[in-house]
Amino acid sequence: MLKIYNTMNKTLDEITPIVPGVVKMYTCGPTVYRDAHIGNLRSYLMADWVRRILELQGLEVQHIKNITDVGHMRQEVLEQGEDKVIAAAIAEGKTPAQIAQFYTERFLADEANLNIHRPMELPKATDHIPEMLEITEDLVKKGVAYVVEGNVYFSVSDFPDYGKLSGNIHEEELLEAVRVEADPNKRDPRDFTLWKAAEEGRTVKWPSVFGEGFPGWHIECSAMSIKYLGREFDIHTGGVDNIFPHHEGEIGQSEAFTGKPVVNTWLHGQHLLADGVKMAKSAGNSFILSDIEAKGIDPLAFRYLCMTARYRTRLNFTFTSLKAAQRGLHRLKNRVWEWSSLPAGESVDDEAVAEWNAKFLDRVNDNLDIPGALTVTWAMAKSRLSGQTKLAIIRESDKVLALDLESVSEQNQVPVSVQATVQERAVARGRKEYTEADRIRRQLDADGYVLQDTISGARVRPKAAWEKVDEARNTVSSAAEVPSLVNQPDTHEVTIGIVANNYKEDVKRIVESALKWAGDRDAEAVVLDNGSTDGTSEWLDELAATEPRVRVIHADHTLGEGAAKNIVLKQSLGRTVVLVDTSVEITGDIYGPIDHYLDRDDVGVVGPFGLRTDDLHHFHDGEGESGNMDAMQAYCFAFRRETLRNVGLMRESFRFYRNLDIDFSFHFKEQGHQIVADQSIPVVLHEHRVWSELAEGERDELSLKNYRRFLEKWGDRTDLLVSSHESNGHSHPHGHDH
Repeated sequence: MLKIYNTMNKTLDEITPIVPGVVKMYTCGPTVYRDAHIGNLRSYLMADWVRRILELQGLEVQHIKNITDVGHMRQEVLEQGEDKVIAAAIAEGKTPAQIAQFYTERFLADEANLNIHRPMELPKATDHIPEMLEITEDLVKKGVAYVVEGNVYFSVSDFPDYGKLSGNIHEEELLEAVRVEADPNKRDPRDFTLWKAAEEGRTVKWPSVFGEGFPGWHIECSAMSIKYLGREFDIHTGGVDNIFPHHEGEIGQSEAFTGKPVVNTWLHGQHLLADGVKMAKSAGNSFILSDIEAKGIDPLAFRYLCMTARYRTRLNFTFTSLKAAQRGLHRLKNRVWEWSSLPAGESVDDEAVAEWNAKFLDRVNDNLDIPGALTVTWAMAKSRLSGQTKLAIIRESDKVLALDLESVSEQNQVPVSVQATVQERAVARGRKEYTEADRIRRQLDADGYVLQDTISGARVRPKAAWEKVDEARNTVSSAAEVPSLVNQPDTHEVTIGIVANNYKEDVKRIVESALKWAGDRDAEAVVLDNGSTDGTSEWLDELAATEPRVRVIHADHTLGEGAAKNIVLKQSLGRTVVLVDTSVEITGDIYGPIDHYLDRDDVGVVGPFGLRTDDLHHFHDGEGESGNMDAMQAYCFAFRRETLRNVGLMRESFRFYRNLDIDFSFHFKEQGHQIVADQSIPVVLHEHRVWSELAEGERDELSLKNYRRFLEKWGDRTDLLVSSHESNGHSHPHGHDH
């Protein structure tokens, strides 16, 4: 029987149903203010595997997954636009409930595309306000909650077991872990809201004995889990980020209400990273399933990818790893297709079927060892068992894997006309007319079909969408995939380095003006197309086909700014590298002045837009000055390529562009190079769309994160500042923060 790691006990516990033969399981569902990202979906896949494993062994699973719709958000948050349901409702003229329903349907479609079983019930938070109020009123009567001006708070100090799930059992640990703003109504900063009084002007509210208001976050799951599964149930699942404070709060509420533990086993899945960091909208790596589908990749390739790591370990998502998973899934499907295509009449080795199925169950029952189960599946596929025996085994294992392996033959059906063409090729091969046979193969390939010759004859199938995309354009998923040419000799006078991400007209402007003013110089333009979707990619390909000076590298998604620029740096072969932003237009010869400065041994970086600082906390423009600077802005950032061998590449932890140029400048300064500004270098700045099209809050958040990264590394290096070497000791007034 299935054993899983119980977060509460910190032990591997066998699932022994409270009600014999029936497992009751609750899953914290999505917040339908936006699409669920693939990190959320990994957690739901974990719950799906639990359910499938239990059902495969004859148990009934009563699975409940809640929908967190409009309700618990504070009015000031709504008005600030942070609640995406309300913001969308205002923008589109729809009600919050309509928007929530829209995202609920998208979530259910995503789960269906991943073959995640639909739960028996999908209760919505807003349909269960009476149940939430019942628990809240009971907790107040018991003295475990208190009321202040219509607000109801759970009293942490009156529930001694608070913190037992997360391990935050000491008061100072709980205070540190509480992620809420200070609320003067609370008796204890650790207390959390059960019911919040409605602010003036709030429309999303309900009546209660405490006055009009709305529920807190944690109370939802207590109310719905108890209603649908009872006061004691078997399994509660979620992601590790739910452990505190959400599940800790849920335990406090539920156990104070029922007087006993409600959940037997708490199961939590680890984070899915993306490009090496935690998924977040602010990091620009919060991918959703439609991002995968838009690239022609089967959503089940993501399910396969999640099978390659244990649920309690972090899994790093990249499009490279996803493509590898797609190929693995395709190879497995190809094996099943092959077995299905073999002549009928083979006997099934029932003993072997039982043996392999037992091996599979041993793995999945061992704390959801899905990677181990996948290894068993592949070992079986490569064994010498008959095709019919393998099909019998895969039918059972796919009840857990859920990769649609049985439907492969149906998926690979082709028109009668294509089958006739395959037969024509077989006739040609029989006559040893190999030129004609090869012509037919090429024609089938061009028409979108894959032909495979086997011992039992030729088989044909349609190309998968991802195979067509891969043929259309070679792409990269990370800077690590791109070979470095940094140590190779210079082959051009200058490299113009550009990172392009949409805004085709801006890209055209900088590329064309940079090449125009390069004149007769031996120049190359290395352009990283950073996941563009607006026609920029196609325009760049057309240009590169006719302009030998242009080299284009395509990223299959939007990479972080540091990684994107590193691809350009690694592929540059010019003696001088000039990084230019797509908001820039070159209006004259910039290359002569740049070379003039870089011919000096003491100069490392030159450009028109220098920055100065006195204390590393406030950077400001050079105030119309030319000369030594503390940093160079990335609008136009030039240096000798050979200096990269000592300075190194950019830090890829900078996913947003802002402050990355300052950080890179200090890499040069640390190696003894000067940063020199010459404001006469002929460039013009246009609208910086990456900046202007961000909301103000997003700008501030992204900029601050990068600035903190800068300070962590350079915050005590005032010795590198120009002001520390100036004999007159003058300082510059603080301008805008960069």
